[in-house]
Amino acid sequence: MDDRITPEARHFIEIISRFVQDECMPVEDAIEDTGRLPDPLVRTMKHLGLFGLRIPVVYGGSGMNLLDYCFALKELSKSHDAIRAIMSVNNGIGSMAIVNDGTEDQKAHYLPLLASGEYISAFALTEPGAGSDASAIATTAAKSPGGWVLNGMKHFITNAPIADIFTVIAVTDKEKRAKGGITAFIVEKGSKGLTIGNIHNTMGGKGWLQAEVIFDDCFVPDKNLVGSIGSGFKIAMKTLNEGRLSAAASAIGIGERLLSMGVEYAKLRKQFGKAIGEFEAIQWMLADSAMELYAADRMLADTAYRFDHGEDIRTQSSMTKLFATESAFKVADRMLQLHGGMGFMKETKVERMFRDIRAYRIFEGTSEIQRFMIARELLKN
Repeated sequence: MDDRITPEARHFIEIISRFVQDECMPVEDAIEDTGRLPDPLVRTMKHLGLFGLRIPVVYGGSGMNLLDYCFALKELSKSHDAIRAIMSVNNGIGSMAIVNDGTEDQKAHYLPLLASGEYISAFALTEPGAGSDASAIATTAAKSPGGWVLNGMKHFITNAPIADIFTVIAVTDKEKRAKGGITAFIVEKGSKGLTIGNIHNTMGGKGWLQAEVIFDDCFVPDKNLVGSIGSGFKIAMKTLNEGRLSAAASAIGIGERLLSMGVEYAKLRKQFGKAIGEFEAIQWMLADSAMELYAADRMLADTAYRFDHGEDIRTQSSMTKLFATESAFKVADRMLQLHGGMGFMKETKVERMFRDIRAYRIFEGTSEIQRFMIARELLKN
């Protein structure tokens, strides 16, 4: 654990570790089979304050800095990915726009509800025609007396089927677009004109609910505008900077659990009269995996620490997200190979984590767009 993590966070991470071992891992198969988290588990998560780790103390959260939060999230991510998914949005992309740019009334009303887990949040940016190019969104917000009218569709929106509030990014000036023509709004569940469309059936991430969100003349009052008119693109990009580090932390956590499983299997599994861990081919799989996870862990700690001290981490967050998620996927592939036929069986849970980790190279910005952004900054500077 990084020396810069606060003593309070160290103690809390130990609590999370016990929670993962004692309460999360025993219900992983049930989550995978049913596609939902057991109610007692969610109640315990609320009791532990997991939904408000990044929300300021004055609004009912723990007020963790990003470094402490990333390492707490890394530990929690060693359990089923659906557990990580439901709480990480409340601590990240679902709440940070309000924390960073919301009005005092917005903060006082919504943040305590998010911190307690009473409200679940979602971040609605991605559209069928706007993924890596977020500036290409087509959802519009037109001014109306007392508010705004939203029209359009978002998809791949995490938590959408269960969300109580959505942070929605929409076009308010088609000429300016990303240069002052995109605005952020808070839209509540039950708003007239808001409907949940197709719930996506995904390769992995069972219980990690994603869906379309449709706006058909959906009215949003002026009080629910986040930041200033035209600041939405900057708000979204700032929010995603933190989100990339959250993705990196979760990927590393999954990778570390897989590596631990691989080490244990290499000691127990025997072929040709000895443990497979005695073979050089297996040793190199383990060594490469440990090296890459260590490097990703150090990148994560350094970048989060820089963010907490006010530095611009745009490039570093892309580097960290890219390296961590690519490395964790390689670890998953090696550990499945190390387990041989058993790695392909659901009993070991390796195949489930292999499916889950694949999405990390896509969400919060694909590996390709991260490379583009890194190179762009290098060439610019």
